[in-house]
Amino acid sequence: MANWQFSNCLLCFSGARKPSVAAIDGLALGGGLEVAMACHARISTPNAQLGLPELQLGIIPGFGGTQRLPRLVGISKGLEMILTSKPVKGEEAHNLGLVDALVSPNELVDAARRWALDILEGRRPWVASLYRTDKLDSLGEAREIFKFARAQARKQAPNLKHPLVCIDVVEEGIVSGPRAGLWKEAEAFQELVRSDTSKSLIHIFFAQRGTTKVPGVTDRGLVPRQVKKVAVLGGGLMGSGIATALVLSNYQVILKEVNEKFLEAGTGRVRANLQSRVKKGSMSQEKLEKTLSLLKGALDYEGFKDVDMVIEAVIENVSLKQQIFADLEKYCPPHCILASNTSTIDLNLIGERTKSQDRIVGAHFFSPAHVMPLLEIVRTNHTSSQVIVDLLDVGKKIRKTPVLVGNCTGFAVNRVFFPYSQAAFLLVERGTDVYQIDKVITKFGMPMGPFRLIDLVGFGVGIATGMQFVQNFPERTYKSMLLPIMQEDKRLGEATRKGFYLYGDKRRANPDPELKKYIEKARSMSGVTVDPKFVKLTEKDIVEMIFFPVVNEACRVFAEGIVVKAADLDIASVMGMGFPPYRGGILFWADSLGSKYIYSRLEEWSKMYGEFFKPCAFLAERAAKGASLSAPVEQAKSRM
Repeated sequence: MANWQFSNCLLCFSGARKPSVAAIDGLALGGGLEVAMACHARISTPNAQLGLPELQLGIIPGFGGTQRLPRLVGISKGLEMILTSKPVKGEEAHNLGLVDALVSPNELVDAARRWALDILEGRRPWVASLYRTDKLDSLGEAREIFKFARAQARKQAPNLKHPLVCIDVVEEGIVSGPRAGLWKEAEAFQELVRSDTSKSLIHIFFAQRGTTKVPGVTDRGLVPRQVKKVAVLGGGLMGSGIATALVLSNYQVILKEVNEKFLEAGTGRVRANLQSRVKKGSMSQEKLEKTLSLLKGALDYEGFKDVDMVIEAVIENVSLKQQIFADLEKYCPPHCILASNTSTIDLNLIGERTKSQDRIVGAHFFSPAHVMPLLEIVRTNHTSSQVIVDLLDVGKKIRKTPVLVGNCTGFAVNRVFFPYSQAAFLLVERGTDVYQIDKVITKFGMPMGPFRLIDLVGFGVGIATGMQFVQNFPERTYKSMLLPIMQEDKRLGEATRKGFYLYGDKRRANPDPELKKYIEKARSMSGVTVDPKFVKLTEKDIVEMIFFPVVNEACRVFAEGIVVKAADLDIASVMGMGFPPYRGGILFWADSLGSKYIYSRLEEWSKMYGEFFKPCAFLAERAAKGASLSAPVEQAKSRM
């Protein structure tokens, strides 16, 4: 085992006659920290970051980290650092005992040399971290800590095995000694690195880092232009969220509204977003005021003469957006990027009355914009490569994962997932229980089921976006009357405390026995009767009937060139819709099941239940060849 050999090297290292002292600056993550912990001492700068993030990749630390960290910082803190994958800064690491001294970057190497000399000359102790016991709890207390950690791991990640394996490995070292712990760590590492979970998480890791590599755009030597000042039009939930994300990354922001009342509300939302960070302890009040000073309000375009980018986030009205973009062209400098946050309107239509269409681009954030990690950059037929490079750079600076997508209804995420809720409606009208569907889909790994999600988004938004897909893809949409029927009865979702669930004072979702009457009415209007097979669907059937239509639409999006590569759809599904990362994203997961299997199931259902399930040509072709759904599409078909 390669990792066991390296662990042995570190044992020799720590047992050598000459002392070793780690000088830590910048990042000491994973193997870097494991090497440092094998040294006789560690000297760090205050801003260095130290951590073991291996669990994010579906594995555990493999070079002694599970054994040395708990002995340096204590079992509870060691488990917390490993299981959460959260690094600590040098100052906290010093307080914990993970590092022995803090010095400035300029003094670091000299300080480490002096420390090593002090050890050699007996002024400081030789310390083998693997055999330290001063931070360890009694065996009885340790067992309670491990018991609690297991309960938390099962609760927070019920589908994941590797956190529990990690706890077992740490416990082995505490109970049976560090050598036994190292051996168990090596065995577990080898097993986990070959697991499906690890392969999926490693795929997502590289997919996230690959979104900014766009053939024909980022390989042309274009350098991102400096964006210093950004204007956001509209201070609603989305506009204020975008403004929050920008000021948090030190951009100067102008927030424009149509009147004083709306402007005050918009700036108030930005303040509230920042205040929530203060409450959580991730921002000081002083930092809040400094960040908020970057935000300026405006009621006209007079201050737009030196803005580098405008992001429009007003209501979804075509003529209003067209007028705004025509006005922006008059007031903004020629280099200014003109971006729209629209989620439903064709960008070519928005820019119809604008002369310089090469600087029009979509900047589609997900709500809440200052929290959700995905940014869809939507390219029109005219958007210049320079504008794309600029926006990719801004996306990274505001801590988003930017994905370049083509201009189509719903762009990438919303289009791929429009069958998600429609499939759920189809199942319910044929006899499957609403709450059973949500339970199964949550168990699969989604943050919430389709009906809980509709309640959260709101029925108005759900109906409006659904209509976009009905109009554009009438042949493959499932038209349920359930939402409109419930809306007529003033059920609008969580906002009105009544939707598919009932919501009390604490906004906890509770099943509603009255839901049956709405479902029965929807069935009669659709001419559908209860099918006994749907009443008794297995969990596997529910997952497949909900997600295979999503896979089918993902195949269309990929085949049409709406995304550059399949991995972009995978990361977009994870970050935009909460698809479980440990399943690797929508197409990666589909490939784990096989194109032939998915095609055969959809074909079978389409014969029984209609066009909604009909496999697309791309899926049929890949299934016939037994080919991967993620394999590249010929460049000639690309719309990018």
